[in-house]
Amino acid sequence: MARAILIFSVLAIGGIGWWYFSRPDDAGNFAGPGAGGPPQDIPVVLVGEVGRETFTDSIEAIGTTSANESVILTAKVTDTVSKVNFSDGDFVEAGQILVEQTNTEQSALLAEARANVDDMLAKLRRLEDMGGRNLVSISELDQARAQADAAKGRYDAIIARLNDRLVRAPYSGLLGFREVSPGTLLTTNTPITTLDDIAVVKLDFSVPELYLSEIKSGLKIFARSAAWSDRQFEGEISTVNSRVNPVTRAVTVRAMIDNREALLRPGMLLTVRIESRAREVVAISEAALIQVGNESFVYAAGPGNVATKRTVEIGTSRNGMIEILNGLNVGDRIVIEGVGKLRDGLQYRVKGVKGQDADPRGRPMPGGAAPSTAS
Repeated sequence: MARAILIFSVLAIGGIGWWYFSRPDDAGNFAGPGAGGPPQDIPVVLVGEVGRETFTDSIEAIGTTSANESVILTAKVTDTVSKVNFSDGDFVEAGQILVEQTNTEQSALLAEARANVDDMLAKLRRLEDMGGRNLVSISELDQARAQADAAKGRYDAIIARLNDRLVRAPYSGLLGFREVSPGTLLTTNTPITTLDDIAVVKLDFSVPELYLSEIKSGLKIFARSAAWSDRQFEGEISTVNSRVNPVTRAVTVRAMIDNREALLRPGMLLTVRIESRAREVVAISEAALIQVGNESFVYAAGPGNVATKRTVEIGTSRNGMIEILNGLNVGDRIVIEGVGKLRDGLQYRVKGVKGQDADPRGRPMPGGAAPSTAS
């Protein structure tokens, strides 16, 4: 009998020990005053509300600059150069004489024509004086007037031929290298120099036809050059080409950039950014988004501090914020920090909420709050 009682006692003590050491550990109920924080197996997260952001859509491209006006200067007639009036890289005004060609023969012909004009005009004046006294016929007066007009026409023609031997700047601009010297035989195909009007430069670039509905004349563009990495050049779209390239499915766009400082030169490569309309969108912090394959989702802050997986459709991103096209509404509470520790249906503890250390857009605010002790 005593042996049976001993065996029963040993089994009872063993059962009590097994129950004590195998029961679930509720640290929240058994932690003493010095426990100092939430248990390690319950994730601590930051919660915020979904808000709105102002997004400005942008299109990026690469373009090449060209002068507003550009020409290779040549002579109108074939003759030798008598004088060069410019140097490499000069800025010239419209109408400025750059090159003078030999004009000895034309100058002599001009003197002869001038004398002939003077003679014809003097003869005409005498006949008109005599005609006032009825000493000459009307036909003689008409003939004298015709001869004077013909002499004047020949004189003007020689003046024009002389002007053809002066190479002038057709507009104000910047000259290139000088390609001729005094004595050079200029033909109508001989390049003298280049002239570029770069007070305003053209910037041509291509954008996919997808954006054709957003590209319009007057839209602002922002360009950067490797040569001036610290500068941003602003311009405006002037023209959209009437045709789309059927091979590349892109359309050429031309913008005009103010270049009064002459920092940009024709042929430079520029990166272009076009900003279209500004729009208000539903947006969250990129830190709140999880992407697995083609799926994008967040964890909604559900009742009882339980994470609920919510699939979302995303759009563009700007400055750490990402556009939500579908799946969330303004004011929804989501986990924005600590999402990597969560699973669907898993309980969490909150270390911060909107109005404490998170702002309405779901981003942490300065001065984090102490961890919550709520169970």
